[in-house]
Amino acid sequence: MSGRGPSGRRPRRLRVGAGVGVMLAVTGCATPGSGSSGPETDQGAADVRVQVAAAADLKYALDEVIDEFAVDHPEVEVAVTYGSSGNFAAQIRNGAPFDVYLSADIELAQDLAEDGFGDPDSVFDYAVGRLVVWAPQDSPADVEAGIDGLVAEEVRTVAIANPEHAPYGEAAQAAIQTAGATEELQSKLVLGENIAQAAEFVLSGNADAGIVALSLALSPPMTGAGSHVEVPLDSFPTLRQGGMLLDDATVQDEDFVAFIGSEEGQAILADYGFYPPSGED
Repeated sequence: MSGRGPSGRRPRRLRVGAGVGVMLAVTGCATPGSGSSGPETDQGAADVRVQVAAAADLKYALDEVIDEFAVDHPEVEVAVTYGSSGNFAAQIRNGAPFDVYLSADIELAQDLAEDGFGDPDSVFDYAVGRLVVWAPQDSPADVEAGIDGLVAEEVRTVAIANPEHAPYGEAAQAAIQTAGATEELQSKLVLGENIAQAAEFVLSGNADAGIVALSLALSPPMTGAGSHVEVPLDSFPTLRQGGMLLDDATVQDEDFVAFIGSEEGQAILADYGFYPPSGED
């Protein structure tokens, strides 16, 4: 997918300093073990490590899932790296040694399975994601007006994830088009490498507003720092989020995936605004 809009202008890629905030810790594309991870684990007590590549919108929600999983599985260390689903798919194709892949777009997991990177029967839905317009308290954006409120002249920059490899960026782009605001917003867009970085641009004041994941708008750094309004679900393709077990999955990998789909795991995801997988109540 091209990153250019109808006008031919390419959205800007905003760069911020390394120390700008906590959410930038999840935006890299590091190899397992060298990037950010979930809650700290007593490595002396852990006998097995599960390496997880997770979509950036899962940060905070998945950290809580891992905490709860550890209660009954203290022998398992879950090491998670957060980033762009599309970038992770490319890394897996290039041999990155992950055990579990949690994508913001189930089709990326399905494609990997079909191409022999895991058992197609291991592909699973775990949630449906949601989009919001979010802005800090001192933003000139009229958040209650949703995407329409971003076209105002005083709103100079709007952050989204890069639609070339981030499902939430692709969804944001579709929602902008549905709102009839593509031309007005094209020159204002700044692209994060993933949805967490896009959220950080707004949270840090490097963008006036953003179209980000509801799960991040409900996270501790953003709750109370601004306001949000949900983007209508019928204005963008359903963010059907899914994952898979990669080749040579262990029993511990399977246990962790099963916990995500359990009543307890799903309750945590619901707390961060995720809908249950399609077709479930």
